Amino acid sequence: MRLCPWMQLNKNSKKSFYRFDMNNIYPWQKSDWARLQELRKRPPHGLLFKGSKGIGKFDLAMNFAQSLLCQHPDETGFACGQCPSCHWFSQGSHPDFCLLQPDALSQDGEEGDDSKSASGKKPSKQISVDQVRGLADFSGMSAHQGGRRVVVIHPAEAMNTNAANALLKSLEEPSPGLLFILVSHKPQQLLPTILSRCLSFVLPAPDAESAARWLAEQGVKNPAEALAASGFAPLQAAQLDEQLGSEERDKLLRAVRQPAALDVFALAEALQKTEQVVVVQWLQQWSYDLSAMKLAGKLRYHPSEEAAIRKLVEPVAPLNLARLQSYLQGAKREAQHTLNPKLFLESLLFSYRQLMLH
Repeated sequence: MRLCPWMQLNKNSKKSFYRFDMNNIYPWQKSDWARLQELRKRPPHGLLFKGSKGIGKFDLAMNFAQSLLCQHPDETGFACGQCPSCHWFSQGSHPDFCLLQPDALSQDGEEGDDSKSASGKKPSKQISVDQVRGLADFSGMSAHQGGRRVVVIHPAEAMNTNAANALLKSLEEPSPGLLFILVSHKPQQLLPTILSRCLSFVLPAPDAESAARWLAEQGVKNPAEALAASGFAPLQAAQLDEQLGSEERDKLLRAVRQPAALDVFALAEALQKTEQVVVVQWLQQWSYDLSAMKLAGKLRYHPSEEAAIRKLVEPVAPLNLARLQSYLQGAKREAQHTLNPKLFLESLLFSYRQLMLH
């Protein structure tokens, strides 16, 4: 059976294909899984998983895809993990399954990873029209086992305009037994015509208690702080745990508490081996809390710093805090292409100090 071109590329990628323990969906997804079982009887041609980033939408989509293709799912709809279909799925070679996602995700890199491929080029963060057009052969084939075929597109908003228009034709003229599962963090960026042809399946963020309990089970030292720093996205919180306890982040937070005493050159020297994008993100979270405290008396990312932040923002004009947030948005884009990390960090820290003191 001929594989889709991107399936060949992604065959060994943990990001693209990996074996799921079907009893291991996230605790906050149990009710979502039960809702999905109702769709097994008469699944739509297009299904849109939408919700905030970092809550497990992609994992749930892959679980559902494997369960639909499984020859012997159990009474709760979970895949058996033992049949030939499950074996093919875990190996990334299932003839009735295709995964479309950007090369930046397909090469074992996180979304937004700027590492270069073997060709020396940065992997694309878009799903190309050629990838979508490659579905034509897959769509026209009969199911290997005479059952369903599944395509997962993740994240759906990564499709460029041409790719989205190419997909629209497949959604308008669906092949029998073919299900498209679109996973989206930003459904507002999808074409209205695509939205209208998919059944919307909203995945809510977990409550803080459930997410913190799960993080503690994963060995996260400070679940509440990790959740706050991630914007209450538990999967991102798990990845942030190392950063939260990093010496570099602690140095930055100690320094920005006292802008007047901030030694720009020394701090830039200490941070220059840290990814510039990460440093900007730390400052963005700090800036958000400065504005939140000034305007509403609340914090999101640094609950343990309430006293220090309250004192810090008291003399700062709200307009300067707004300017700081706007500046950091531009700095984040620049950080992805900077040639001189130390010079970039010096400029970043000088701007922070100036806006906080004037």
